[in-house]
Amino acid sequence: MENLLSKTKQQKFHLLKLTKKQQLTKNTFSMEFDVPENLLPNFRFEAGQYVTLQYPSKGEVFQNDFSITAAPYEKKLTLGIKINSPKSSTYDLFHDFQRGDSVEVSEPKGRFVLRSKPHEFRTIVGFAGGIGITPLLSHFKNILHNEPRTRLFLFYGNKTVADVPFKQEIDALVSLHQDRFAVHYFYSREKVGNAFLEGRLDEHKLNLIINQLMTIDETDEEATLWDAVDEVLICGKGEMIKALANACYHNGIPKKNIHFELFEEFNDDIYPQEKEFPLVENIEVDFKIFNKKYTTSLKDNKVRLLQQLLIQKFPVPYSCKSGICGSCECVLEEGEVELLENEYLTEKEEQSGKILACMSVVLSKKIKVNFDLD
Repeated sequence: MENLLSKTKQQKFHLLKLTKKQQLTKNTFSMEFDVPENLLPNFRFEAGQYVTLQYPSKGEVFQNDFSITAAPYEKKLTLGIKINSPKSSTYDLFHDFQRGDSVEVSEPKGRFVLRSKPHEFRTIVGFAGGIGITPLLSHFKNILHNEPRTRLFLFYGNKTVADVPFKQEIDALVSLHQDRFAVHYFYSREKVGNAFLEGRLDEHKLNLIINQLMTIDETDEEATLWDAVDEVLICGKGEMIKALANACYHNGIPKKNIHFELFEEFNDDIYPQEKEFPLVENIEVDFKIFNKKYTTSLKDNKVRLLQQLLIQKFPVPYSCKSGICGSCECVLEEGEVELLENEYLTEKEEQSGKILACMSVVLSKKIKVNFDLD
């Protein structure tokens, strides 16, 4: 998960020693870091969170986010990383850093987390594409360790059999927990002798999964396994998330129980906008970022705040533009906006005045926002 622009929130980095680096597939690898005793409190994390690595590449310093693959109980810090191309910074990260080297690592963060419920009977379904397996791997290990009554189903898509990162670790988990963990691998560019397992994870494939795999629930003869689903976790590319999140919603899963993490820039909404807003024209915008104040005007409110500021070439932070990552979080100090559905801000944060610029429709003639949160 790469940051396309730096966030305005200040991040605290610590030098950690790389203790293990392993190539998983042709285009993916893992890194494990030693966390010294005095920094253990700083690196406590929840399943599903990520860290930022800061490192040199091609004469520049990059900050990229990578999900933690370890579960908290394992008491180690491991990451899964995709090598995008020889021109990418992750290519240099793989080739330039060896065991024993030190890397600047931020403290864990992120909200792709679930509340643990060890005393409940739950059914959780995960969908992952490629390196999107990383936060789900952390989640599933953590749930299997802490929730003895929870059933897990993983549907994992890759191009070919050779492209599946962490397959050995996933299969080992299945072997240990055959009674409550099932995984199904899907391949978009390889024939494996089973048409059901060939092709991308999308709305059509989800309907097949519901009708062919998530059928009879042995614990409740009057319901199906899909009827019993409590939470859905999705991680991968934007188009996959959009297709599966909407398909899950249309098949009865409430939006509040569908959680997703994006691994690249995505400029589209995950869910379609269902509400129309009154037209507001000639809007004055004052905003502060990196301790600088700016004033501009918007022709109207037909395009959301972040996108309009980016069109005008202002240095506002963003990554997903879909209300998932929180990069464009800011405080509304004056005026009125309508905040569309987002996967990041809590109700309490919204009440305190925080908004996501990418999900904000301006409803007043003037607004004032502050991107400098710290």
